[in-house]
Amino acid sequence: MQTDNKIILIPLESTDREQFIKDNQEAFNYGALEEFGRRDDHFENGEDIISQKTIEESIDGGIAYRIMQGREKVGGLILTVDGSHGELEILFVSPKFHSKGIGYAAWCEVERMYPQVTVWETVTPYFETRNIHFYVNRCGFHIVEFYNSHHPDPHDPEESSHDIDEQFPDGMFRFEKRL
Repeated sequence: MQTDNKIILIPLESTDREQFIKDNQEAFNYGALEEFGRRDDHFENGEDIISQKTIEESIDGGIAYRIMQGREKVGGLILTVDGSHGELEILFVSPKFHSKGIGYAAWCEVERMYPQVTVWETVTPYFETRNIHFYVNRCGFHIVEFYNSHHPDPHDPEESSHDIDEQFPDGMFRFEKRL
């Protein structure tokens, strides 16, 4: 019986990298399948809503943490921090732990760990209504931009309107939180 419900973030260990990627894909796939009820053209490589390559690039370019509840791995997140600016690249909670306050507790821990960050940013696909609710209503982010085929992300030179049409035909929301 688990008695410690406190959420902590621990740096991702190299021995946990592959499982972290699998857990991340499971969580994102669950959200897409819950929304659409089938596999469709929102999946990057035909199987996953977020590819292994995308997750690996985020891990390699950022700071990855496991979200722990007691001794149990319940999710993960990846950040990049540059002075007073931070980006939440990825945040996921394993589906079996949804609706237990874990994501919010993890986000509060991020803010506590990085007090120098005064502006946080993140993005999420238009269809992730659960994420939109979480970022806006729970964490205090604001939607500040909508990337789509007519307005691609200017910070991603490799992204084209064609890429957005292929991966997320109806776009991505960009969120910002100013502290």
